[in-house]
Amino acid sequence: MQNTPKFTTENIETMVTTGAGFDILRYFTLPELLGEDAEHILYIMGRNIARHTDIHSPEDIVHFVQYFGWGELTEMKASKKERTFSLSGHVIEKRLSQDVLDINMKLEAGFLAECFTRLEDELFECREETDKKNQRILLTIYHL
Repeated sequence: MQNTPKFTTENIETMVTTGAGFDILRYFTLPELLGEDAEHILYIMGRNIARHTDIHSPEDIVHFVQYFGWGELTEMKASKKERTFSLSGHVIEKRLSQDVLDINMKLEAGFLAECFTRLEDELFECREETDKKNQRILLTIYHL
């Protein structure tokens, strides 16, 4: 069995993305291959990525989300039961403005849920909401 990689702030900065190729794989090829389970599997994939990521603080999460090319993550509000984040930026605006692919943020939602599960040692899940008016995605984590 191969050693699984541990993603750190240093090694992710050396990785590059191929632009539209990533979106075609994520929003076209994977759903075509995985069928109706695609969104659920993407969510689990996000959680799995978080398990292999060196996260020690919410600031680390923001850094990783940016370097993964997923957008700019900003905490908007927090309560005892929930925390809501805005995912925005150029990449989100581009994804929301196109009408070719069915867009979701299940990968990011799974990643965020697992990061907070690990940081706070409690089980979190995450729901997503598209805010087209403000060109952003709202990600809300909550305790189970």
